[in-house]
Amino acid sequence: MAITDKIYVKNHRQLGSQLEVSFPKNAFSGATLDLLFQGDLEKLDEANRERVLDFSEDFLDCTCESNPYCGHPERKFIRYLLDLRSRHLDPESIVDVMTDDYLLYAYPGDIYSFLDDAVRTLEAVEEIAGVDGRTEAERRAADRKRELL
Repeated sequence: MAITDKIYVKNHRQLGSQLEVSFPKNAFSGATLDLLFQGDLEKLDEANRERVLDFSEDFLDCTCESNPYCGHPERKFIRYLLDLRSRHLDPESIVDVMTDDYLLYAYPGDIYSFLDDAVRTLEAVEEIAGVDGRTEAERRAADRKRELL
């Protein structure tokens, strides 16, 4: 299961009440993306609207014809998580930041598992690149891995 399947909207009931719709709990579900991409966000109070718009601008801003279902929002969010980790934030702090930034939350254990998988993947890339003689790719994977440790 992808990490984006484990990212939740913190106040989904409140948002649903303000928008007068059923607002899904999962941040990257198709229904949530539909609401954010096409919904009438003017009904939200100012604090919620600001964070929802920040999320939309940061992750749903894509020129693909199939936006927001093109996979780019999820990839952008994964980069966001990796960037937070490269700033040496632990999983609990990452959850705190994404809650402050976008009203999203996840279980710290899920973030930890995601980061551990990312490091293991980079280790594999580093090994394969080394065996294949691709020293630049090996170096980039090693550098990125160090950022995540």
